[in-house]
Amino acid sequence: MKLVEQIVDFHAELRDFRRDLHAHPELKFEEFRTADLIAERPGAWGIPVDRGLGGTGVVGIVKAGTSRRAIGLRADMDALPMTEFNRFAHASKHPGRMHACGHDGHVAMLLAAAKHFATQRNFDGTAYPVFQPAEEGGGGAREMIRDGLFEKFPMEAIFGMHNWPGLAAGQFALKAGPVMGSSTEFKVTIRGRGSHAALPHNGVDPVPVACQMVQAFQTIITRNKRPIEAAVLSVTMIHAGEATNVVPDTAEIQGTLRTFTVETIDLVEQRMRALVEHTAAAFGCTAELEFVRNYPPTINHAKETDFCREVMKDIVGEANVFDFEPTLGSEDFAYFLLEKPGCYVVIGNGEGAHREAGHGLGPCTLHNPNYDFNDELIPIGASYWVHLAERWLAPR
Repeated sequence: MKLVEQIVDFHAELRDFRRDLHAHPELKFEEFRTADLIAERPGAWGIPVDRGLGGTGVVGIVKAGTSRRAIGLRADMDALPMTEFNRFAHASKHPGRMHACGHDGHVAMLLAAAKHFATQRNFDGTAYPVFQPAEEGGGGAREMIRDGLFEKFPMEAIFGMHNWPGLAAGQFALKAGPVMGSSTEFKVTIRGRGSHAALPHNGVDPVPVACQMVQAFQTIITRNKRPIEAAVLSVTMIHAGEATNVVPDTAEIQGTLRTFTVETIDLVEQRMRALVEHTAAAFGCTAELEFVRNYPPTINHAKETDFCREVMKDIVGEANVFDFEPTLGSEDFAYFLLEKPGCYVVIGNGEGAHREAGHGLGPCTLHNPNYDFNDELIPIGASYWVHLAERWLAPR
């Protein structure tokens, strides 16, 4: 494994920093302490920082040589609204908040790379370490773009990395094209007319209408969408009524849609609107559909993906670089890839054997209360960032 020796030397410092972040998690758009701690370090290393994009975002500016070329390297920094089950020393000190997705480790890896950049600067151009808020449902990437990220910091391409449990430490995976799905939420409100449950003919019952809609929605996936295109439409909530002997006035259906293409989202929305309108009318009800598009699909660019693959091979060897199996989980790095070329990759976090005494009994998987980031990844991931930037910005 070809790691940057200097990064290996200060691994312990960044490990302790990561664990401090883990113990003090902050939720989306509330990463004030986290942003302060992140900004302090580049400043101490002689790296200018810009703050406030997306609310709490931090961007480092590392210049070397005379070239106007530039690259962006992104780490997310928010935690999740969940209670941690681990009881080791660096477990969350704040019930209801937890770094259960490894964003604390992502910050540590990028800071380690930034510290190396500060002393070496073995490239010709500018590297922008981008510390992004609110990946977990807040669309922090979108907000940084709206605040002028790419205007203030012109860059040719931007790259992201996420830890991946189940893939061994020292391994990477990536793929060109769609790698993460879109995230869309929907809510259907069906309005009927309430009555006594013993006299249903005096009302218009919205509950069987909701049941018909739930079944009909699945025909969009099986009969309207092209079979070779991936999509999942999941109804996850149905709410109606307050008493067993009362037919309710209204019923609500809520759920999520995940796809790999915007065209499929468009198709599903069109068909859902038609089914909602006409199914309700057929039963004498009215209904409305709220269709909220959150994160778009994350689609890697081919040229940048090939570039990243070669960098990985140089660090860990070809045998430890795998093709990533796309998932319909979502990631707001997608917004960056709509604006700039780039690639989103994963780095192995192992199976959980790295967790110290006091961890919970459950698996070390993302968004699990027993999760913890594997600190052995810090020099590996940081070396990837360093080699990527130095190779991209190599003197021409």
